[in-house]
Amino acid sequence: MKKTRDEWKQVLEQELPPRESIVLRNRAITAHYAKLFLREPSLFKWAGMAAFASNQVGVALVFVELLETPRRMMGDDAADSSSRQGFMPLEMAAGALRMVFSLPVSLYDAAVRQVLLDDLQEIRQGNNAIYNDIAWAHEVYLRCGIGELEELTEESEKEYMLTGFRMIDEGRRSLSSDPRRAEELIREGNVLLLRHEQINTLRPVFEAISPPGRIVVSFGSELDFSGAIPPGHRDRASFAEHAGYFETLGGVKSVTDSRERWAWIEEQVLPVWRDVDRCSHDSPHLQEKMRQLASGETSMLQDIARFASTMSFLPGIPPAGEL
Repeated sequence: MKKTRDEWKQVLEQELPPRESIVLRNRAITAHYAKLFLREPSLFKWAGMAAFASNQVGVALVFVELLETPRRMMGDDAADSSSRQGFMPLEMAAGALRMVFSLPVSLYDAAVRQVLLDDLQEIRQGNNAIYNDIAWAHEVYLRCGIGELEELTEESEKEYMLTGFRMIDEGRRSLSSDPRRAEELIREGNVLLLRHEQINTLRPVFEAISPPGRIVVSFGSELDFSGAIPPGHRDRASFAEHAGYFETLGGVKSVTDSRERWAWIEEQVLPVWRDVDRCSHDSPHLQEKMRQLASGETSMLQDIARFASTMSFLPGIPPAGEL
């Protein structure tokens, strides 16, 4: 018996921890994307990039959780609270706090903290929305093929998402006969999935972020591919670096603006990701990183340190070397 789209979504929802387990849920979403990529690395390029993007959201979630509850996390009851909330292991959380977040008390009381807490809630919801909006379509395509997906797709999903999967499917069927054309179709099809995510799924999320929060989110918007590509290649795509640090800090340019966000994606994110993907043909780095993400393993301490360094451009937050 065929499933409805809602039934497909429910199947995938049941694979995740409950929504209140914020960090664990994000880690499960990241793992799901990584597993999709590992199942079909020649086809599911969007899923591969989404794994890195979701992992970065997870870093920000832990960063803000640590800002919100530093005394509890470092106190004698940290082990109990960590297990209840699904945070990092105690040793990692305490180490991150001592090494990275010895911030002035004013940071915990000022507007910066409130911006991080309020607006990151929108980003968390956006991460959930992307999973709900696109993950089911990958599952239908994998299990049932393009025909079933065509039957279940709604009108608003046809321009980008369905067209993207049609191009991916056409590319898949051409891999042996015309590999160059097939790779182009698959690449462009995945870009359309990304376009659907950015235009249809995330637009309301970014529109809900407060004006000061847009600066924080813009500085935090980067994809870190370190460990997924051999040394000597670029492994990071940062919105603030692309748009200009002063322009981002002054609010002149923001990742919440769909045009500026897509320009960053086209001019920096996609080229870096394509280089990562291209290098995977000759090196094991990407596959190993994806297996790490798929298993739920994380180098969260190092990732948070890097995120804190990024946030040091904001007023009131000292550079990482001064923490």
